[in-house]
Amino acid sequence: MKKIHKLALAGSLALMLAFTGARADTAADKFGRGLAGMTLGVLELPGNIVKETKAKGPVGIPVGLAMGVGMIVTRELVGVYEFLSAPFPVPAGFRPILQPEYPWGYFK
Repeated sequence: MKKIHKLALAGSLALMLAFTGARADTAADKFGRGLAGMTLGVLELPGNIVKETKAKGPVGIPVGLAMGVGMIVTRELVGVYEFLSAPFPVPAGFRPILQPEYPWGYFK
């Protein structure tokens, strides 16, 4: 039972860090990006459909669908990498690997 409470506390802390608007040059932001990528990578599907439809019109729907399916895997794997390597400044300055930085960045 104590493990569940500790996990819930760690998850809550991670979510707070992800939504605080921390600068992209901190380990906390890299940790938040990793957590967001691992848990919300499925947002790549609708996000890529939106992006490609804005760029190409209705033809962008199947293109965005295909890109989104592929990017789900990429976002999840990069999320694990960023989550585990958060204390280390790799790439230099804790820069994000993927753009948009967070999975919900397509909808802004």
